[in-house]
Amino acid sequence: MNPYAVLCLDNNPISAQQLRDELARFSSKFDIYSLNDIEDAHATLMSCTETNQAVALVIASHHAHFNGADFLIQLDKSPHTQSTRKILISCAQDIQAILTTVNEGRLDHCLTKPLQKDLVYTTAQKELTTFVIENDPENLLNYSQVLEQKRLLRAHIDQRMLRYQAAFITEHHRLSDSELTEKVIDALNQFFAEQSEHHAFRTYSPEHLLTVEGEDNQFLWFITEGEIALYKKDELGMQREVVRHSKGNIVGGMSFVTGEPSFSTGITLTKTEVIKLDHEIFAKVMQSNSALLPLFTNLLLRHFNRRLQRSITTKLELQKTLESLESAHHQLIEREKMAMLGQLVAGVAHELNNPIAAILRGTDTLIEKIDQITLPHDDKTAKNGHDILHLALTSRPCSTADERQKAKQVEEVVGHRRIAKKMVKLGLENNREWLHHATTKSTQALEELDALEHYHVAGATLRSINVCAQRIADMVKSLKGYARPDDETFHFVDLHEGIEDTLVIFENRLKRHQVKKEYSSLPDVRCLPIALQQVWTNLISNAIDAFPDKGCLSITSQLKTNKQGQWAVISFKDNGSGIPPELIKQIFALNFTTKKEGNFGLGIGLSVCQQIIHQHGGHIDVESIVDQYTNMSVWLPIAPHSNANNEE
Repeated sequence: MNPYAVLCLDNNPISAQQLRDELARFSSKFDIYSLNDIEDAHATLMSCTETNQAVALVIASHHAHFNGADFLIQLDKSPHTQSTRKILISCAQDIQAILTTVNEGRLDHCLTKPLQKDLVYTTAQKELTTFVIENDPENLLNYSQVLEQKRLLRAHIDQRMLRYQAAFITEHHRLSDSELTEKVIDALNQFFAEQSEHHAFRTYSPEHLLTVEGEDNQFLWFITEGEIALYKKDELGMQREVVRHSKGNIVGGMSFVTGEPSFSTGITLTKTEVIKLDHEIFAKVMQSNSALLPLFTNLLLRHFNRRLQRSITTKLELQKTLESLESAHHQLIEREKMAMLGQLVAGVAHELNNPIAAILRGTDTLIEKIDQITLPHDDKTAKNGHDILHLALTSRPCSTADERQKAKQVEEVVGHRRIAKKMVKLGLENNREWLHHATTKSTQALEELDALEHYHVAGATLRSINVCAQRIADMVKSLKGYARPDDETFHFVDLHEGIEDTLVIFENRLKRHQVKKEYSSLPDVRCLPIALQQVWTNLISNAIDAFPDKGCLSITSQLKTNKQGQWAVISFKDNGSGIPPELIKQIFALNFTTKKEGNFGLGIGLSVCQQIIHQHGGHIDVESIVDQYTNMSVWLPIAPHSNANNEE
């Protein structure tokens, strides 16, 4: 008796014979029961139930005198036949019987008479194949000769894959390392017991070399007893131990799988027993025992995972160390910055006295001059005084050399040196009316110029007060900008204005010395004005600190052209002690100074000056001869430079 039965119900002798003939091809694997009575069919079902023979397929005919449809519906209600495949054979007119069987009996297939040759066979083969796949997955290949071979083979492969996946994912991952190791060792022992010619089991004495760092490796060592250490060379070529392996670990796994040179050198530390596999033996082991494949795969993945975890842990530790070093570096920079900031604050507090003192002196002067200019004057003097006052408030600075040159030219016309100097000072050197008046009536002109000079002094003093007040604000802003990044943007300014404003601060320190200014005509330069004032302040302060008893500071501006384009060159030259040649390269280093102790001014450091100039796309040149002079030349590009900030 076969495990499965096929029932065929038909009371028509001709069609029943056709069914028996076509179903006979399944008789080697299925018992075929041909029945011509519904009661006999129920009896046969009862007999199958008693003998535990499952009914795989029922084919029932249906017509007015044979209710095969109802028989199929009853099959679905019985637990023993719920998985039975059901085929209905009817006339095309029995639409209602077909629909009822489909809805209530979960019909699998319907054939209509007359039946084509082999139609029942092909339909039964398809349904029986489905039944076997669903109900007997362990023996699918046993039915490949009579059922659909491709479907059965595909189902068999899928079944094996699912079993492998289930074993790998749900079974082996629950095993501990030691349990998994024992299973692999047992499976390998079983394999090599039948394949002794491979000599895979090896025993090594201590200090036996297995792998060599950087060399090819053709073997995989599975440790069954003992201990092995892996070493790697450092940058000096010294061997450093990186990890130790014991029972259940794999040596040479990565290079064995990838074909790359060995990552480390493996040496036995104790008497060690291993299973040594080359690629050929490894392939045979995996192919011969399907149960070993998921075991060994899981073991390999665990080995690689451990290695990856060690690598990630090492990387995290290195990253933490790097972050710690960067934090320490930032702290050192902040400490250095705060130290220099303390010096800067002290310098600013000292230097603020100069513009404040200038404002106070200017206030006293204005009180005095206002008394003079508010005395009764004729309309002409008042009008000229108003113009001169406005001119003194708005006029740009003029170098001392230009003043002397203009005074000489006026003296040649009016013949009076004092009048010429006053006219140049008051800006009247090109006034034809005053030139004629001074030539014809020199005494009266001198008196009138003395009266107008009060207006000029008042205007110049007001301008000085404005400059000093603005400079105080600028100094505070510069200090804030040094303490933290400021939002100043690039825009076009007159460099001379910034230099003149800076000189006002040092008026008190420069009053015992000489300042020479040789300004050329320069276009406005795109820059950060406040940042540049830090540069001018530092360079002027350094020059003053280097002065002898009678110092001279020469400030010149020039427009120069080279291969890189046009440059505005501002030079600050002092007649001080100079800088030794061996120190010139060090003066831009952070916190380097040649000043004597206690002689600290506003300087924020030449290193900061250099950074500011580099930010503008320029550079600083230094020329110096000991005990003669030092000349610091600041080169700033006229056109926007690629290193400068392009934001307006």
